[in-house]
Amino acid sequence: MQPIVGIIMGSDSDLNIMQAAADILKEFGIAYELTVVSAHRTPQRMFDYATSAKERGLKVIIAGAGGAAHLPGMVASLTSLPVIGVPIKSSNSIDGWDSVLSILQMPNGVPVATVALNAAKNAGILAAEMIGAFDEAVGQKVADYKLQLQNEVLDKVVSLKQKGWENNFD
Repeated sequence: MQPIVGIIMGSDSDLNIMQAAADILKEFGIAYELTVVSAHRTPQRMFDYATSAKERGLKVIIAGAGGAAHLPGMVASLTSLPVIGVPIKSSNSIDGWDSVLSILQMPNGVPVATVALNAAKNAGILAAEMIGAFDEAVGQKVADYKLQLQNEVLDKVVSLKQKGWENNFD
């Protein structure tokens, strides 16, 4: 199956976070590729990856980075594909804020959709929603997933009622 989502990260130490994006895409049946592309240590690789992504069939790129977190923005500057940035709290991070702000504070003309710190799963869901806007089968899988989330919460409401917790809302 041809990958339509690219998952990239600045270092393999980010894999433990970025794996969540891969897992949710797999759950939705969306083919992806996953690799390391460092904006600082392999700038030519980053350039080649970003500029070839669309012609290779990718529809969305998820880019995770910690510290200075230049990868998502630099990739977004080189492609017309939507880029979703995942700020990662790295070992040299300032509580993750450096990564969040580096990805979030993009200049006009170079947007990067940004999820919460370490929220690669949300990046995968957002990529699926983007694809699902044009692919009914994927859109239905995302809708079913969200219905499942709703049902899980409603089951917890019932459980609390059964345990005797007050509930004046219903």
